[in-house]
Amino acid sequence: MHADSAAAGAHTPRPEQTFFPEPHDRQFALERELAERGVLGVARLDAEPAAAAAAMTADRDALVEHLASSVLGVQASKGMAA
Repeated sequence: MHADSAAAGAHTPRPEQTFFPEPHDRQFALERELAERGVLGVARLDAEPAAAAAAMTADRDALVEHLASSVLGVQASKGMAA
């Protein structure tokens, strides 16, 4: 048996990548810790000014559109125009 064949037979699939394990829980814990120490008022987070909320929504929408463009079949060529 060839060495490459033995290595191929011993291959075990790896689990999917995890970039941010439980990011929501971590953010919640951080907010709770800051609130308990009196550094942050949680109600103030919920009372985001309308202009700031609109700007964050626009940023998020632009990011999602950019990331989803290839999935939706929208391709942009950076090569020479014919």
